[in-house]
Amino acid sequence: MKRHLLTASLLISPLLLAGPAGAANPAHVQQLISTGQCFQCDLSSANLAEAHLIGADLREANLQGANLSHANLEGADLTGANLTGANLTAVFLTNASLNDADLDRANLTAAIINTADVSGASMENMTITNAKIYNTQIGVGGSYDQ
Repeated sequence: MKRHLLTASLLISPLLLAGPAGAANPAHVQQLISTGQCFQCDLSSANLAEAHLIGADLREANLQGANLSHANLEGADLTGANLTGANLTAVFLTNASLNDADLDRANLTAAIINTADVSGASMENMTITNAKIYNTQIGVGGSYDQ
């Protein structure tokens, strides 16, 4: 019996210790940090906390599950980006473009968002606790039927 438990433990351990599937492409992370340009990059699950990404080109980038907490995304172009489940806690998003972006389940706690374009963006189940949102079409509540 002990042998079976030991065998099962050895077989399961690598699965428990494995990193998340779909991790960021390290070359893409370096490209973004070096140039600020990362069109259609795979940055899923990347740790970009406190990154200075002013004016960055992140159009159609995969930022699913990425950590962008305390990042400066002023003037960044995130058109069509996938930010599903991204950590955007205390992010600075002024004059940013989030057109057609996927912000489902994104955490925008304490974020500062001013004059961001969110036309066509998906915003299901976002967390916006204590966020400061100005001149941006993000609000609380459901649809308004006229």
